Amino acid sequence: MDYSKISLEGKVALVTGGSRGIGRASALAFADAGADVVVASRKLPDLEGVVEEIKAKGAKGMAIASHIAKMEESKNLVEKVMAEFGRIDILLNNAGTNPYFGPLIDAEEWAWDITMNVNLKGQFFLSQLAARVMKDQRSGNIISTSSVGGYRPSELAIYNVTKAALIMLTECMAKEWGKYGIRVNAIAPGIIKTKLSEALWKEPEIGKAAEQRCAMLRLGEPEEVGSVVLFLASDHSSYITGTTIVIDGGQMVGEPTFPEAD
Repeated sequence: MDYSKISLEGKVALVTGGSRGIGRASALAFADAGADVVVASRKLPDLEGVVEEIKAKGAKGMAIASHIAKMEESKNLVEKVMAEFGRIDILLNNAGTNPYFGPLIDAEEWAWDITMNVNLKGQFFLSQLAARVMKDQRSGNIISTSSVGGYRPSELAIYNVTKAALIMLTECMAKEWGKYGIRVNAIAPGIIKTKLSEALWKEPEIGKAAEQRCAMLRLGEPEEVGSVVLFLASDHSSYITGTTIVIDGGQMVGEPTFPEAD
């Protein structure tokens, strides 16, 4: 194996939630490595700029409007990718939502249903559709975006439940689909500077407090997550499946020990 450069030449990648943040950064990393990339999200105009960035890197790019919480739209998404490219080598399940911030005791059914449908149900059924393609290919790679919130509780309780379930779903899919040559892994980012997490970092005082809770004393950038996603999508991780990689700058381990020391 050539370790000098990660290559995805000849691969086709599908990225949901691909218009910004981690999805966009990962899509561009895939394109840098030579993959053709399809980006999907609910709104087509949000994707057009990303497709132009993909094409500027010499790769083929395609944008498809799709809401993964709607089964028919996911079916249509896979059909369109197959009609254009004839294969799916990489699926990055990055679409996610968090419509409710508040006490569990006050949470309403709509908040539970929306969060579960996008973050868990939609990710499973799109993975299933992609896995059927990958099974015929006898190869494939599915990566899902979980969160450190999947490992410990916080004020984002319903969101955390979906992300914890996604970690277990990753393990179950990896256990079942490995015999088909399909690897399934997940990432668990901490607070990354994306639009979805703006409430946790955008205000200076809130952002500073969040930084102080990380061992590295800073928050992450989408590109730092994209590089890990690229590793998982490549043959450099060919013997890794059923694993969730935490990418949090030490948020899980907490603030530096002896912070007053040099």
